[in-house]
Amino acid sequence: MLKRERWPSKIIFIFAAVGSAVGLGNVWRFPYLAGKYGGGAFLIPYLLMLFILGIPLLIMEFAIGQKMQLGAVGSFGNIKGKLSGIGLSGVLSGFVVVSYYAVVMSWCLLYIIYSLTLKWGDNTKEFFFSNVLHMSESVDSIGFISVGILFALILVWAMIYFSVWKGVKSVGKVVLVTMPLPIILLLILLIRGVTLPGAMDGIIFYLKPNFEALLDLEVWSAAMSQIFFTLSLAFGIMIAYASYRHVESDIAKSAITISLVNSGISIIAGFTVFSTLGYMSLKSGVDISELAASGPALAFIVFPKALSLVPFAPFFAVLFFVMLITLGIDSAFSLVEAASTVISDRCPHLRRQDISLYVCVFGFLTGIIFTTFAGLHYLDIADHFITNYALVIVGLLEVLAVGWLYGADKLRDYINKVSDIKIGKWWEVLIKYIIPVFLVFLLVTTIHRDIMRPYEDYPHWALFVFGWLVVIVVLGASFIFSYFSKHEHRK
Repeated sequence: MLKRERWPSKIIFIFAAVGSAVGLGNVWRFPYLAGKYGGGAFLIPYLLMLFILGIPLLIMEFAIGQKMQLGAVGSFGNIKGKLSGIGLSGVLSGFVVVSYYAVVMSWCLLYIIYSLTLKWGDNTKEFFFSNVLHMSESVDSIGFISVGILFALILVWAMIYFSVWKGVKSVGKVVLVTMPLPIILLLILLIRGVTLPGAMDGIIFYLKPNFEALLDLEVWSAAMSQIFFTLSLAFGIMIAYASYRHVESDIAKSAITISLVNSGISIIAGFTVFSTLGYMSLKSGVDISELAASGPALAFIVFPKALSLVPFAPFFAVLFFVMLITLGIDSAFSLVEAASTVISDRCPHLRRQDISLYVCVFGFLTGIIFTTFAGLHYLDIADHFITNYALVIVGLLEVLAVGWLYGADKLRDYINKVSDIKIGKWWEVLIKYIIPVFLVFLLVTTIHRDIMRPYEDYPHWALFVFGWLVVIVVLGASFIFSYFSKHEHRK
């Protein structure tokens, strides 16, 4: 039996887990949600969900991976052979995510080059949609492949491959740079932002609470989904990463540290974004609420425009997109590493370099559809359905398997045995009862919203092919795998 790889040190494991958790969504999705859902009031459901949902689930995933010393498939297979598909469904969901996440990173790569000359000019919206994406008018028109994005995507996947090609050995070296660097760059941009005229107006907009928003169930739903996605829960990532730790490693302290650092970076990113938007609002006369409501386009439309207005614009624009690339790379290769760990566990005779290559090539090929002229439409649909349905279902199955089949009490005993911070019975109550109720609520509200109005008014065929069908294939393949799986070995 091959000896399992180990993280070189505790700090490198923390760096890798924080790097996976802290991604592109921390910089544009969190500030966007805060701006849309009540400013400072959004922090209330966000922080509540962090402690009720995020930290307990992260503790659970760390404990399962570390105790079983296997990836997601093997870990749930050890609880009961027929449950191995739970782990596979998370890994497959993550694989779908990384196939389009890498495309977003390829946009960032192109924008580093564009930043040198501020190539986007005055009309950043026209430049992004027409010159970069060559975006078609509707999802029905696939058009051609954008050659620039395709070549950038090849470079992104090369970066991902050489980050993971030797497993935790190469990951450990890469995260020493890619975890602290974007935080340093974020702080530089924050200092630049808060010293701009009008910055305080943006910060006030960010922090001023609109408590009426708390009466909207959609706000709570958004907070739950943000915590779920930002901590890389249900992807199999944290289970895989924890499996490379010694079985006696501290669990609770690591999970709490990583969760708090991740949320802290999100909140700091909010200050960076809104201080810059306050300056842009002052210069352009456009209301901050309108600028903040641009969602993911914030990074490629609003921010380039804002950065164009500041002194030494090319320098700060390059810093911004280098920050996005370094934020994205850790999250991307962690999704690949989760898949590689599963294959390595089941096929230990295969070289890790070969496994990583197979996964990266397949991920690149899968992502080509998102480089077409209709790619943004397909990306938007796939992201909505994977993050709001597949991952939530996986998370629900995970807590039911751990809470009711393996035994939340048994897992808590193990966690307390190896952890300095002891967790009480409250953790068992959350895992067995409260978190399942919350996840069911999240599913029901999303289904209701999508039934009442088709997501973004896309045609039904597109929602089925790039949404429901993707979820069905991911979950269906996992259930078939579970049905034929005979592995069962309790620990």
